[in-house]
Amino acid sequence: MGLQKVVRFFKDDVVLTASLVLAAASCLLVPPSPGYLSYIDWDTLLLLFCLMLLIEGLRQLRFFQRIGQGVLGRVGTARDLALTLIFLCFLSSMFITNDVALITFVPFGIMVLEMAGMTGGLCRLVTLMTIAGNLGSMLTPMGNPQNLYLYGLSGMGIGEFLLLMLPYTALAALLLAGAALLWFKGEKRTVELEAPAPLDWPRVGFYLGLFLLCLLGVAGLLSRVLMAALVTLGVLWQDRQLFRRVDYGLLLTFVFFFIFVGNLNSLEGLPALLRSLLSGRERLAAIGISQIISNVPAAMLLSSYTDNIRELIVGTNLGGLGTLIASMASLISYKRLTGPYPQLRRPYLLTFTVCNVVFLAVLCLL
Repeated sequence: MGLQKVVRFFKDDVVLTASLVLAAASCLLVPPSPGYLSYIDWDTLLLLFCLMLLIEGLRQLRFFQRIGQGVLGRVGTARDLALTLIFLCFLSSMFITNDVALITFVPFGIMVLEMAGMTGGLCRLVTLMTIAGNLGSMLTPMGNPQNLYLYGLSGMGIGEFLLLMLPYTALAALLLAGAALLWFKGEKRTVELEAPAPLDWPRVGFYLGLFLLCLLGVAGLLSRVLMAALVTLGVLWQDRQLFRRVDYGLLLTFVFFFIFVGNLNSLEGLPALLRSLLSGRERLAAIGISQIISNVPAAMLLSSYTDNIRELIVGTNLGGLGTLIASMASLISYKRLTGPYPQLRRPYLLTFTVCNVVFLAVLCLL
């Protein structure tokens, strides 16, 4: 990778660049040493890496889009079309992460609305699909990176995590359905989709089998090291090109924040001060800080100064609502929509912000 590519790599990822700057600044206070290795949560990084590999493999095989096409073939009205696209994001994000759900289904949704003659509803639909991806993902540990990290810290079982987030997820589903019923009419709309290409079922089954190993790793029923070894060997055998498509920027962001927080914890007196300031305010602090630096860095930063991880889980998930950068996955939808429709930048930002604030306010009542 040349110097220009490295510069572009960091320039295109604001959160990664910020994490690098913070880590570098903290190194001036605590000189680098082998002790830095103890800062890093290797289990989380291994699990995240494996999930990204397998989800990318399934996405390359168009497995998720095939599911979307199959479901959309059964709808006949504008309202049903909108509900289907919204809940494709909502349900799929629980298993394939909010980022992948939006990368897969937002462009698909834009194409479907164009074919159905519903481009007037693009801002509303993409907003609801984005909120659906961000809120559906909060139900499960593998739904988004901060859940995966905080779940590992919490010591909770998988059932306990699901029960913690279930009320918020259920209310989110009701709000999404209500917004779709309000914004889209029951007028008849038909979409003639191309016949889907046949799936390579042996490869799909192979990746799904490896994905099951990751779920066992999440549940603590399989060693993360063994899981990572099996997944890595499997992908090397099946399609080594997938290693080039992993989001290494996200993995580096985690590493840099681990170093930054680890160095802060080494400073005498500061951790105790931050703990006292955060005590009893974990959820509010997580929501507020997520608006500025997004919810993944907020989870990593705050988790070192409180033992109340449950409140951080709720706060960082709800904190994905609000500003466009509260969840970095929201930028995916913004770019996918405003690329072909630059005239929708302001209307979309207005619709997105108002809708996010309303959803956040209602969910905070829980």
